Amino acid sequence: MASLSNLSQLRCKTLSVTLLNSAPSISPPCTVGIRSIPVGTLRIWAKFPRPMLCARAATNNDEWGSEKEDPYTDVAVAEPEEKLTETANLKKALVDSFYGTDRGLQASSDTRAEILELITQLEAKNPTPAPTDAMTLLNGKWILAYTSFAGLFPLLARGTLPLVKVEEISQTIDSENFTVQNSVQFAGPLATTSISTNAKFEVRSPKRVQIKFEEGIIGTPQLTDSLVIPENVEFLGQKIDLTPFKGILTSVQDTASSVVRTISNQPPLKIPISNSNAQSWLLTTYLDEELRISRGDVGSVFVLVKEGSSLLTS
Repeated sequence: MASLSNLSQLRCKTLSVTLLNSAPSISPPCTVGIRSIPVGTLRIWAKFPRPMLCARAATNNDEWGSEKEDPYTDVAVAEPEEKLTETANLKKALVDSFYGTDRGLQASSDTRAEILELITQLEAKNPTPAPTDAMTLLNGKWILAYTSFAGLFPLLARGTLPLVKVEEISQTIDSENFTVQNSVQFAGPLATTSISTNAKFEVRSPKRVQIKFEEGIIGTPQLTDSLVIPENVEFLGQKIDLTPFKGILTSVQDTASSVVRTISNQPPLKIPISNSNAQSWLLTTYLDEELRISRGDVGSVFVLVKEGSSLLTS
């Protein structure tokens, strides 16, 4: 066995441990373990910190921070962008398909089938499953863009009233007073006027309302700024040339303008509707901020666009 003096002559490597004063404290404290490290021919025992996982949320006021609630709690999840884009494209395609149909009057059978298919696809993506619970969306003036309701076609048909055309068909809903006003606005060569019906509605289901008509209103004619006499008009399928009659028509215009001014000072004519059968119901199958699709009690469909929507000008 080597003597103590021989052992003292052995070269040993020195283990140096440096402590950083700036190192942050760890909370909770980590445990300490003992391990042996071979150095040359000797084995040195040393203490090393045993790592622990210490996770805390940081704030501006505390280096390590304080615990906070889950930031994702009660956060509304937005609809996927692809779904929103698909719905927007369907709405645009539907409105584009109305072009040249005169609100459905002039639609061919193929066009009607295409429109019905687009309507069905939109109804499947209805973002408002309970429209009668979303009265703020129903509120306001809705412009009729398309219908399959044959009862409106006589009003839309050209030639029924020569020189008179339907400017607008609308429905105004007031959810606070539970009223509905359906209105048809006509434009003639001298004046514009409207025929309206006022009704009350009752909510019967999350999608359905019952409508009871109370009165009809014939609006006071409003004189137009100027009269443009067309070269010809179509009446009962025949074109009538108006060029030879322009002088006579100008004289008639002056007389008619005087009559219209007198009538314009009169209040609208209101006609009470006492018929107990003057009722109908509407089922809203699609509703968002700018488009509404409803189905009537005779199997008809109505597509309406909110006044001011860009869909009206697209």
